[in-house]
Amino acid sequence: MKKSNLWAGMLFILGGVVCLAIALMLDTRLDSLLFGFAGGLIAPGAIMIIKYFYWTAPQNRSRYAERLDNERIELGDERKERLRDKSGRYAYLLGLPVLSASVVLFAILGKLYLAGYFVFQYVAGVVIFRHLNHKY
Repeated sequence: MKKSNLWAGMLFILGGVVCLAIALMLDTRLDSLLFGFAGGLIAPGAIMIIKYFYWTAPQNRSRYAERLDNERIELGDERKERLRDKSGRYAYLLGLPVLSASVVLFAILGKLYLAGYFVFQYVAGVVIFRHLNHKY
C-alpha cells in the first residue's frame, strides 16, 4: 500500500480535528455542519490509517498483491468497462428528473437536498451496473 494513503488518512484526521475544534470554540449556526464534517473526516481518516497498517504488515503483503492483481484485471475487463459506462449514463439520466423534482420540493421545504441526491446517484449507478452485469 502506498505511503500516500497513510498521509491522506492523517490529513483527513487533521481536517476533522480542525472542524471539531472550530465547532467547539465558536457558537454559530454552523455548529451541526462542522460536527458533521468532523465526524465525516475523522472516521474515514482512521479507517485509511488502519487499512494502511493492516495491508503493510508482513503477513498480509502477499494477499494485498493478489488483491491488486485481481482489481487490475477487473478494471481492465472491456465488458465491465462498457457496463460501467452504461450504468453511469442510466444513473445520470435517471438523476436528472429526480434532481429537477427535488430542487422544487426542497426549495419549498428549505432543506439541504444535495447530499441525498449524491447518495441516490451512487446507489442508482451500483444497482444499474449489477443489473446490466447480470443481464449481459
